[in-house]
Amino acid sequence: MTDVIVPVDLWEEESEAVITSWLASDGGDVSEGDVIAELMVEKIQYELLAPATGKLSLISDVDDVVEKGQKVATIG
Repeated sequence: MTDVIVPVDLWEEESEAVITSWLASDGGDVSEGDVIAELMVEKIQYELLAPATGKLSLISDVDDVVEKGQKVATIG
């Protein structure tokens, strides 16, 4: 099981982000390096990449507010 964590270096500001979309579905297969979600920070879009290959299990939903270092999904 691999945690999907919002990277602490994804954006420079100390702002929170909002998950604007999941590009992979809950229970779907993903490959390491796939773009699996998009996050918005102060009107700038960032991509969240899969850290491993496997089945994605979402913890956070679209429109959830997330912080750097927060676990938003797992890959098993």
